[in-house]
Amino acid sequence: MMALPAAAQFAKPEDAIKYRKGAFNVMAAHFGRVGAMANGKVPFDAKAAAENAEIATLMSKLPYTAFGEGTDKGETRAKPEIWKESDKFRAAATKMQEEMAKLNAAAKTGNLDQIKAAFGPVGQACKACHDEYRKD
Repeated sequence: MMALPAAAQFAKPEDAIKYRKGAFNVMAAHFGRVGAMANGKVPFDAKAAAENAEIATLMSKLPYTAFGEGTDKGETRAKPEIWKESDKFRAAATKMQEEMAKLNAAAKTGNLDQIKAAFGPVGQACKACHDEYRKD
């Protein structure tokens, strides 16, 4: 299956904005569940950690097709820098995706120490992008 250009995937800019918000929310929810275990807030469950890391990793690939033309306006916290510095923004997204994939691999081992070690860099990658490209 070939990927369609981003513009062809969404009928209106508002649809793209809703899509990327949804993808980020689902990713954050599942990443947070792994984090709760990594931070000792909930009991460690290897199966749940692996399942949640897998979903977060899959979701990490989705939002970026939805930053096309016209999606800088409307109900969004995206800063204009996303479109002005698209190479830097894509690099930040890629960094997060790479770190998320490492967390996913760590979660598959069932080893809490490995999960803890991989969790922090994902959070740092998320924060770096938010600090640069998301309005509070």
